[in-house]
Amino acid sequence: MRYRPIGTDPADPRLGRFVPDDWQHLERYPLTALATKERPVRTPVVIGVNWYREFDDPEPDGKSGEMFIAKGGSVTTVRGGHCVCLEPGGTPDTDQSYNFYNQGAEGACVGFGWSRCMTLFNGDDYAARWLWDAAKKRDEWAETNPGDENGTSVRAAAEVLRELGHVEWQDEYSDDDWRRRESYTPDVKQGIRAFRWARTVDEVHAALGNHRADELGAVPLLNSWGANYPHRVWLPDEVLDRLIREEGEIAVPTDR
Repeated sequence: MRYRPIGTDPADPRLGRFVPDDWQHLERYPLTALATKERPVRTPVVIGVNWYREFDDPEPDGKSGEMFIAKGGSVTTVRGGHCVCLEPGGTPDTDQSYNFYNQGAEGACVGFGWSRCMTLFNGDDYAARWLWDAAKKRDEWAETNPGDENGTSVRAAAEVLRELGHVEWQDEYSDDDWRRRESYTPDVKQGIRAFRWARTVDEVHAALGNHRADELGAVPLLNSWGANYPHRVWLPDEVLDRLIREEGEIAVPTDR
């Protein structure tokens, strides 16, 4: 599979999010279809977007002390596609989750981004690679299959979580071989009830309900690249707006 915006496979295998072939899901299920009082608040948001070279090396902001990517709002080269979870207000993401959700060198970002979201909802750890496999079974690409290194779409994993649920992590899964993952049994109670799609930065901020994000004019990314990447980095709103317009998938889930 080639990543459509760059016309080739990403040099970094971790950048495994694929751009959907159609956008009916965004058109049929926009967040704005819900009345304002019915929209989720203080909820994690899962995004699938282009990943630019400027996102690789976060830098501290002298004024806020926070780690930023693309602080000046300027981006140049798309390196591939990535999926990450945005951190809502309220109880913050833990150091344990930061250490646990490390996708290594695989293109499993969709499974890890959504699993991080479910941990924020429920407090439990989840088998992120199982979700990666399950999403590849139901996405629109025949080339994506369990056991391969291909990525998948944010939509495919969201549909799995809504229909099948998720698999709670057990220590015995530590080898996590893909053939063994075929025997894991998901629990629908560990999934989501529904998901909608945000189309603007303001909608993302409203869903996150994160006061620090509102103060900084940026959103907090929880990446899945282990200790070599900061626990939390901030993406400026103007860059998020660009990513949304560049075929970004911005999922706002509702927990069960």
